[in-house]
Amino acid sequence: MLSEAGESFATASYLRAKSVWRGKLQRKKRRRDGEEGLSRPFGTGRDPKDLGSVLASVVMDMGWSSELEQARIIEEWPGFVGEATAEHTTVTGIRDGVLEIQCDSTTWATELRRLRAEMLTRLLNEYPDSEIRDMRFRAPGAPSWRHGPRVVPGRGPRDTYG
Repeated sequence: MLSEAGESFATASYLRAKSVWRGKLQRKKRRRDGEEGLSRPFGTGRDPKDLGSVLASVVMDMGWSSELEQARIIEEWPGFVGEATAEHTTVTGIRDGVLEIQCDSTTWATELRRLRAEMLTRLLNEYPDSEIRDMRFRAPGAPSWRHGPRVVPGRGPRDTYG
């Protein structure tokens, strides 16, 4: 799961960077002495910028704000739900705007499904740029034979006595 998301994020980042810069360095043309915007030492626009503002502008230019907010949610999950609930839940991923949480018992999954509306409202208020629109709580169950987004209809590898 993580490798697929990481690869798609890396691919999207590369393609975004490629479309922004198109493989060529963009150099500004030098202006003549009489033109406006002449670059002078100690002139306006020459002051160094702090790293936070540079990174914020890169994040906005590259379109990474939602991915970073989603990573913050996963990292801050114990603080968001509380330590008692975090001991019984694990964030398994975010797919198509749905935050997926694995619970260690059916009781916890049922209780969190009941509180889903309140938790989702709070999540949207605290992480507005995350683009999460739903939460899914999964209870533990039997092992699954599904290992990816594509599934063949039928019983598959279990149908050996047929």
